[in-house]
Amino acid sequence: MDERAGLAERFEEHRPHLRAVAYRMLGSVSEADDAVQDAWIRLSRADTAGVENLGGWLTTVVARVCLNMLRSREHRREEPLEVYVPDPIISPESGADPEQEMLLADSVGLALLVVLETLSPAERLAFVLHDMFAVPFDEIAPMIERSPAATRQLASRARRRVQGQAPAPEPDLTRQREVVDAFFAAARDGDFDGLVAVLDPDVVLRSDGGLARPRQTVVISGARTVAGQAITFGQLSPFARPALINGAAGVVVAADGRPLSVMGFTVADGKILAIDVLADPERLHKLDLTVLDH
Repeated sequence: MDERAGLAERFEEHRPHLRAVAYRMLGSVSEADDAVQDAWIRLSRADTAGVENLGGWLTTVVARVCLNMLRSREHRREEPLEVYVPDPIISPESGADPEQEMLLADSVGLALLVVLETLSPAERLAFVLHDMFAVPFDEIAPMIERSPAATRQLASRARRRVQGQAPAPEPDLTRQREVVDAFFAAARDGDFDGLVAVLDPDVVLRSDGGLARPRQTVVISGARTVAGQAITFGQLSPFARPALINGAAGVVVAADGRPLSVMGFTVADGKILAIDVLADPERLHKLDLTVLDH
């Protein structure tokens, strides 16, 4: 085996981990794959003879690539969107395939990714690398040109925001599905009280309609307010297909094979804490829904 082929084989061993890092950093599967490919190009051109820990070296490279992508993304957005729902990972209810499971390890729910979108690039990098992948602060600090102490503060600030806005979901998928089914049954029947009963008092509904559907880009909170909005979901019930959205109970709303929205739910203690909706036609068009036909 020649040297390049051996390097490629070693890189492939690390690819699932690198994709997981990049997806949490970027909230986009396609951008995560671009970042990982960029890391391979850099590896193939680098002199790695003195690299003892290739996995750590590659993680650092991918993190730096993602940081640059986040910073350029910030500059491109002329005005921040009220809410941005990242690319969901859609799986059949039977479960995600091994590659998706690796991407979603540690319950990277849609609500968590939405909150990560509100962090600064430096905060996001510090939180993702330290809290999700146990990278020490003294290794993270040079990437963002901060001291380890300042990097620790960034991660701490990000952690507080995540804990406040993206609570841990119910681990039992069957229980999650029962609650989501009850939500759609109440919406279909126009049962306002039934909807309020299944919603947490402080539930948050976030919908991202993109530039094509600005009226569908909203953030509303409170059980009664969200229940009033959810009554309109009742007409979508016949088109709602159960699916796992980032490993949690959710639905894909599709008519004539055309996706209208993807809805992710965060359920805990028998109540819905958050509903995250992607309704952007441009981004929905790019999703692969064939996985639901398996």
